[in-house]
Amino acid sequence: MHGVSGKQSTVRSELPLLRLCLVVLLFISLGGCSPLRVIESVDLLTDIAAGEVPPGIERQAVTFKVEDREGAGDLYRSMSETPRAGLVVLPGASPQGRDDPRVVAFAAALADAEFAVLVPEIENLRRLTISSDDTRVIADALVYLDRQQGGDRPLGAVAISYAVGPTALATHQPELRDRVDLLVGIGGYYDSAAVATFFTTGYFEDPETGSLRYLEPNSYGKWVFVRANAERLREPRDQWLLSAMADRRLADPSAPLEDLEGRLGPDGKAVSDFLNNRDPARAAALIAALPPGVRAEMEALDLSAQDLSGPGPLLVLVHGRDDAIVPYSESLALAAAVTEPGDAPRARVHLLDGLDHADLESVSLGDAFTLVQAIYDVLLVRDSG
Repeated sequence: MHGVSGKQSTVRSELPLLRLCLVVLLFISLGGCSPLRVIESVDLLTDIAAGEVPPGIERQAVTFKVEDREGAGDLYRSMSETPRAGLVVLPGASPQGRDDPRVVAFAAALADAEFAVLVPEIENLRRLTISSDDTRVIADALVYLDRQQGGDRPLGAVAISYAVGPTALATHQPELRDRVDLLVGIGGYYDSAAVATFFTTGYFEDPETGSLRYLEPNSYGKWVFVRANAERLREPRDQWLLSAMADRRLADPSAPLEDLEGRLGPDGKAVSDFLNNRDPARAAALIAALPPGVRAEMEALDLSAQDLSGPGPLLVLVHGRDDAIVPYSESLALAAAVTEPGDAPRARVHLLDGLDHADLESVSLGDAFTLVQAIYDVLLVRDSG
């Protein structure tokens, strides 16, 4: 949910051998692939994992207007190469927003790969507030970047964690449905209720068996949900108490809450009952009992309630099997939802064994191979223009 880690990784420290192994493996597995694009994919993964800003990249603060709506962000470009495509990068919830050093390094690495990269300012992400209003902000950023490129180059978005939902909705806005070529989703979600059930109980549906599977959830996701929705309760007292509870647990996952929890009103108690539940069989009823404002926002951001079939961007979905914030089953469900039976797949899912949600600290050779395949898919879209 935080973005891409800037810590040194095994991808950088073992570059010569790793680069050779990855190139050989890709040549064997991807018949007819471009050798130069394979090498470029390996190099881009290396730059992303290093978490450093490559030389020759310009970061420019921009403001723009779409219709009567104003927007702002940072535009990244190579000072020596003309961009061949555009990408809007949407990080997950973080107080640093577009100024997070990991986001800066990630965007700069993409710019070095001949993308024009826009990281828009989304105030809700800085406030750890999840809102369906972000859909319009993201759509405006895509429209602006498309205009900057002259409307004749490939256009896409890279969304991390929560941002996958509103970004997917943005790409299906009328003015963008036939214009956006690519959506990269890292650790994203599909079904709001399924994710909420997971971060409270730890249970999700195993895509291979259809049975429930348990994975110890990271409490960060649960408390960001509380922080994001506290202001949607009707009583100011409940708003304050839930915000205080979330702030405590985000700072210290074991902090006591009894002094705050006991003062909650009916709406706040409904949220607390949902948070404290560990039985997946009770989750649906507890979600239905949540305050109206919370339920309405969950429904507005629920991709499973939308028709995502038909025309739309290629989805390149990257997810860790050990993701303890959003289970990997969500990316598989999203991929299935965008492709109608009998049609060519419109999504490519790349599952990793050790991604740790959206943080890239160190990866095995197998995971690096998978990531290079995902990057190859992205560069293929870049080169389609």
